[in-house]
Amino acid sequence: MDAKDILGLPKTSFPAPQEKKSRPQKDSQRKPDGISREVYALTGGLAPIMPAIDVSHLKKRTQSEKGKVTWQWLPFTSSARKDNLQLYHWVRVVNGVPPTGDYSFAKYNKSVDIIKYTDEEYEKYLTDPMWTKEETDQLFDLCERFDLRFIVIADRFPSSRTVEELKNRYYSVSRAIIVARAPSPADVAGHPLVKEPYNVSQEVERKRALSMVLSQTKQQERKDAEVLAEAKRITESRMLAKGAEEAELRAASGVAPESTERVTTAAESVSPSSNNQQQSGVVATTATADASSTPASLRMLRVYLRTTVLEQMVQAASSSAGLRTIKRVDQFLQDLGVNIKPKVPTKAVCAEHLELRKEILTLLNLQKQLQYKEAESSSHRDSSYAEAASTPKRLHRGGDQDRSFIPSSINFGGERVGKREHKRKVPGRFSDVPPSPPQSSKRPRKLKASD
Repeated sequence: MDAKDILGLPKTSFPAPQEKKSRPQKDSQRKPDGISREVYALTGGLAPIMPAIDVSHLKKRTQSEKGKVTWQWLPFTSSARKDNLQLYHWVRVVNGVPPTGDYSFAKYNKSVDIIKYTDEEYEKYLTDPMWTKEETDQLFDLCERFDLRFIVIADRFPSSRTVEELKNRYYSVSRAIIVARAPSPADVAGHPLVKEPYNVSQEVERKRALSMVLSQTKQQERKDAEVLAEAKRITESRMLAKGAEEAELRAASGVAPESTERVTTAAESVSPSSNNQQQSGVVATTATADASSTPASLRMLRVYLRTTVLEQMVQAASSSAGLRTIKRVDQFLQDLGVNIKPKVPTKAVCAEHLELRKEILTLLNLQKQLQYKEAESSSHRDSSYAEAASTPKRLHRGGDQDRSFIPSSINFGGERVGKREHKRKVPGRFSDVPPSPPQSSKRPRKLKASD
């Protein structure tokens, strides 16, 4: 038996494998030149119906590109050099013909036009006790050689001269020659050397400041930043003080008197509690007004005559105070026997008068602060006295202090003794209701069946 007998399958042999059908061979076509393999696989070698790119838009080949291009190591000379030095470089050669012409980078050689002078001009216009003619000639030769590179010129100069001295000598000589050769000074007024002459002191100061800035440490830079921030703050405060001064002047001239009175009343009716916070602000405002507004309006005036200048100074100095405070300052001056306006308003007298006004204004502010402080201290003192006087009364209320403690004696066999005597007799809630009849102490007898 085999597996087929067990499975009940017929005993037949396997069918013979069928022969594979042969495919017709395709004619192999060779990929034409100039077409990529991917494009040829997509199109099958057929040409497109419409051209994808217009041929006219393509870059046309030049005639030189059609020739043979090589690179050769050839010599060259430059017109920028006066010594006819011959150097070598790689050159693109087409069809064996090397390029001709000047060196391509010679056009970037720019030279400075140095002014030349004669001996007669030097003797007439250029003599200087600090410079000799030989040093001046050497300076101009080096300037022409190194194209006004004064750092290099100072290094090559035979005598010990600074860069600023060399610049000053060169520009002063050039300016003098230009002015001397011009028909009139007006013709060369717009020349850069004449219009903006070289300033030696400014250049020295600029280099010194630049050296200080570059040699600063981190700590010095932080300090400079703090100084700049403080300067900015002072500038802003001065601008605010100036605006307040202008508003005060407009109010004093009668533009808005009602608004001025309102501002003055509000400034003088400050409560004592808020005055502590405003004390430093008053001093700072006064100092700002003294430093900025007062000299700003009169700094340009050199002569103090009988004009409105002194009145403007007084108004500017008292711009931070109200009209009532200014009147108090005037009254204080009259009490001291000082004129409100000096009879001889010179610069010194005006300065002393303004200083006296500032001191009086400071004194009035301090007096006001003192009054506020005294009022606060007196109010605190009165409140403490009132609390001390009211404390015993609260302790004696209801007679609790004089009442002695009476211990309640308790019988071990029954109720507490003297308890009802200590209770306060208060009418009960149901006092009008008649009392209930007394109950008998004996319990009722139970009835028997015979009864």
